[in-house]
Amino acid sequence: MVMPDVLVLGEILVELSSTEPLDAGTSLTLNFSGDALNAAAASAAAGARTALLARVPDDELGDRLLDRVVALGIDTSLVKRVEGQHGLYLQHADPSGAREFTYVRRGSAGSGLGPGDVPLDLVAEVGAVLASGIACAISPLSAKAVRVAAQHSKCFVYDPNWRPRLVSAAGAADHLRAIAPYTRLITPGWPREAQLVADTDDPAAACTTLRGLGIEAVALTRGEDGILLDDAGRLTEIPVVPAPSVVDQTGAGDSFAGTVTARLALGDDLLTAVRLGVAAASLSVGGLGGTGHVPTLAQTQTHAATTEVSA
Repeated sequence: MVMPDVLVLGEILVELSSTEPLDAGTSLTLNFSGDALNAAAASAAAGARTALLARVPDDELGDRLLDRVVALGIDTSLVKRVEGQHGLYLQHADPSGAREFTYVRRGSAGSGLGPGDVPLDLVAEVGAVLASGIACAISPLSAKAVRVAAQHSKCFVYDPNWRPRLVSAAGAADHLRAIAPYTRLITPGWPREAQLVADTDDPAAACTTLRGLGIEAVALTRGEDGILLDDAGRLTEIPVVPAPSVVDQTGAGDSFAGTVTARLALGDDLLTAVRLGVAAASLSVGGLGGTGHVPTLAQTQTHAATTEVSA
């Protein structure tokens, strides 16, 4: 395989979406999603050669899944085909971004990703590695794989992506602390994810606490209040970019993380990367599902040009 710019670790899910509340007789749209795929799609669209490290069932649906991954411009050379069941989730369009989804993933093939699957030589050479708290939460093996990747990466990006149905607050905090010393950038949501380890109501103080764990930089996502970026103690406010259309906020945070990781791997400074990530996330909500709309780099750059930042 060609050396990727970005490597994303995690589980790919079957996605069943509807524009109506889920009930008997509801029409569903089949697609493929999950935080790892959403982020990898955004990374590829942002211009980075992107590879996924994942386990996918060796069946007909797995074939269709990989067809979709390739169509999104992602390298599947590191995807392992194994026996087992798909993980999936069901959702109806979520314009507000406030709803939890219905998951069917316990014991999935994807959750069997382990440290032995991580190609250490490649991880050490790739521009940036991205993983999330979901990958840590789905199994102890997967958590070990993320930690091994973080320890060997020269630029590791971590999205806490806390899901209470998968892991307790204490467990999510433990995962974060274990990975923090190896992390270039973390992208927690405020206040819930930042307060896993920061007992404060002050966003700036939360960033300081997170950096005190060994993290180099924090991009604190605050919904309509935009991003508070703390890069080694330098604070920058980055406003949101209004979305042209809001259909479904599923995957917006993944789009942000994937875009930022791609641009860091390609040499952008952190502020530029985060501004592009904000713009990509804003555009991504215009489609149904996690990869319903993946904006191109040109679209993202045009959209980002409407923002201003302040220190």
